[in-house]
Order: sequence, then C-alpha cells, then structure tokens
Amino acid sequence: MGFFEKVANILPEVRGPSEKRLGFKTKLKWTLLILVAFFVLSVIPLYGLGQNALSQFESLSIILGASFGSIMSLGIGPIVTASIVLQLLTGSGILKIDTTTPEGKSFFQGLQKVMTIFFIVFEAFIYVFLGGLAPAADLLGTSAYPMMQLMLVFQLILGGMMVLYMDQVINKYGFGSGVSLFIAAGVSSSIFVRAFSPLNSVGTWAFGSGQAPIGQVWVFFQSLMNRNPLGAGLALAAILATIFVFAFSVYAQAMKIEIPLSFGRVRGHGIRWPLKFLYTSNIPVILTAALLANIQLWARLLENWGKPILGTFVGNTPASGFVLWVFPPNLVQGLITSSISAIDFAHAAVYILLMVGGAVIFSIFWVQTSGMDAAAQAKQMMSSGLQIPGFRRDPRVLEAILNRYIPSLTILGGIAIGVLAASADLMGALANGTGILLAVMIIYKLYEEVAQQHMMDMHPALRKMMEK
Repeated sequence: MGFFEKVANILPEVRGPSEKRLGFKTKLKWTLLILVAFFVLSVIPLYGLGQNALSQFESLSIILGASFGSIMSLGIGPIVTASIVLQLLTGSGILKIDTTTPEGKSFFQGLQKVMTIFFIVFEAFIYVFLGGLAPAADLLGTSAYPMMQLMLVFQLILGGMMVLYMDQVINKYGFGSGVSLFIAAGVSSSIFVRAFSPLNSVGTWAFGSGQAPIGQVWVFFQSLMNRNPLGAGLALAAILATIFVFAFSVYAQAMKIEIPLSFGRVRGHGIRWPLKFLYTSNIPVILTAALLANIQLWARLLENWGKPILGTFVGNTPASGFVLWVFPPNLVQGLITSSISAIDFAHAAVYILLMVGGAVIFSIFWVQTSGMDAAAQAKQMMSSGLQIPGFRRDPRVLEAILNRYIPSLTILGGIAIGVLAASADLMGALANGTGILLAVMIIYKLYEEVAQQHMMDMHPALRKMMEK
C-alpha cells in the first residue's frame, strides 16, 4: 500500500477551491467550459489513424462517453473500469480500506487515480496493438508503422489524462461529476441526431436522395406519406419507447421515503430527511453497462486478433458466444415485423437477469464504499444536530431506524433500475436504451443540484444554515 500512496502523492491533481462554497455562476461557468471542451476534443481526429475498427460500436461509445477515432477515444472507460475493480476488491473484503475516515477516503481516491492512469495506458495499447485503432494500411511492413502505433498510443493517453482531469475540475468546481456529465452530453446529442437529423447515413440531405433520413421523426412522417405502415410503426415504436423511458425515469426519481427529524437544540423546528427509492441513483447501471460494453469491445478486438474466445460478430451485431447474450435483442421490432422466436425471449430474459444482477451487486458495493450505509448516514445526521423526535440522541438509534429502509431501498432500487434499463434496451429506444435512462437520471439530479445552489445564492440565511 505504501507504494500506491507514494505514487498518488506525486501525481498532479486539480487543486480544490479556496472558498468554502462556490457561487452558482462560478459552478455554471466551469461546467459549461468543460462541456464545450469535451465536445471540441471529441471532433479532433487522431493523427495518423488509418483503420478505425471501433467506429461500428456507436452504442458502446455513448455509454463510455467516447468518440472512437478522436482524441477522446478512451472516454470515461478507464475511470469507470478502475471504479469497478475497486468496488469489487473493497466489497469482497480483499482490499480493506476504511472510507469513513479522512485518511482512508484520501487513500481510496489516490488509489483510484493510480488505477485509472494504469487503465488509460493499458487500454491505449490494447486499442492500437489489437487493431481497433490502427495506422494507415500503406505503412504496414515499413519501419514507420511501429512509430505511428506509438504516436496513436501517445494521443490516446493524452486524451485519457485530459478526461481524468476534466472530471476532477467538474467534481471540485462544477455541478455533479464529470463522468455523469460526459455521458449525459453524449446521449443527449445522439438522441437529438437520431430524432431530428434530416441527413441520411452517408451524411447528405436525405429528402430526394432515395435514402431514409437518420431522424426517426422524419422517417415516421415520410413513411405515412409513402403509405408504408411498417416503416411508420418501427419509427413510432422507437419514439414512444424513448418517451416511456423518460417519463418512467422521472417518476421513479421522484419516489422517496421521508424520515422526520428535529433539531435537538431548537424546539419546534425540524426537517424531513429523504431516502430515494433509487437510493444509489444511476451509479449501478453505469457500472453494469460499462462492464457489458467492455465485454463487447474485448470480444470484437479478440475476434480481430484471430481468437474469438468471447464470441463472433456479423457486421455490427454479435452472432455467437457469450457476447451474444450480453447484447439486447429488439423485441418490439421483432413483434412488429413478425420475426420474433422463442430464442429471442430466452435471450431477453438472460439480458434482464444480467442487468438486474449487476445493478443489485454494484448497488450494495456502492452503499458500503461511498458512505451511504446506515452507520455513515446516522453519523452525518448527528453531526448536523438532528435526531428523531421521541427518541434519545444516540447514533445507534438512528442507525437502527435507517437499517429498516436503506438495505431494502438498495436492493429494490437496484432491481428497478436494472429492469428499467434492460426494458429500454429491449424496446429499441432512440440511441441506447441504457444511455437514455442514464441521461434522464443525470439531468434530473443535475437539475436538483442547480436548483439547490441557486436557492442558496438567492437566500444567504439558508446558505448559512446548510453550512452549519
């Protein structure tokens, strides 16, 4: 452990703000600045890139916040992968870190940064040397080919480090987290393009070209005018599935249990401490989706390398092996086109079980390692001067009452978000179903944080009370 501490201490990091609480305008400025930088970097192509075998994984790039072929090809993949590994190690007890203490929390964050940098370097080499992002084919067999491979690796590492530090800037100076913001930005732009883009698949004006536009809204109206009920039905199904996911996600976000608390030293004054039904928010589904995305990515790279251990692909679609079962079938499209079979329902059931199981496991690990368990919440309440009316002021009392709700909310919330994410994928919603769910939850949570920050700036007395 001493080695990782020394490495973490010498790594550069974004210095936190000197002010105790940043203002609304300052946070908004840094959030928008990083968001613009992320979009600009996503359109800067890698110098010397020839074959881009990863371009077909558009749905994976959305989940990973990546733009394959650009300097942002790694996206948030290394950050999320490092988080998954640490969650598994700490949750299983292999790595014992007490995150309730400042020293333990600092060590956990430093170890996560070291592991993130390791995965940045590792994935950069894997992407290039397994043929995912390769130099121009005419350099093959020449002395310049290895040098160009190293050039691509260097650019990928540079982009990965930029994402890492942009995430730190958002965490310390902006709203929410950089990981969530980059996912929401990628999903939102993808939804807008797939819903309203008048261009076709080759990037030219679709109307009058004989090819259907990318935007499903235009496809729907065009199909109606051409008396094509099948095309209109498929486009309408994708639009309605997206609306359903949006509506149900917002509804699930608003569900919560409120525990009445009072200020021990101020009689007659109290608050309600909310415990949301989706207690761990979108973190479990991000980790689960990223894990499945990495499996698909590795399967494709291994197939290109001539070792299809995880399965094979036909075009952009998995055709056999384990990777086939972690890729969702489009049940709605199968029902509309009458091409569905019993194996598709079995495939869908396995995919739902994988999503639900992963979401529940990561929910439990996240609660235990992020200070959201009953003991940590009880300490937070006691430090704020709060207690439950009618009970003596004792953290053990608060912990016992919170234990009635938090474990159940953790499991039920994980199941609900897993089922919702899997259902969105199976319905063939616009963009990636899981990505849409993530974007809705991220934007909803970001809205709550922005509203709270704006309210505290408008009412200084409320800000002083919240800081105590």
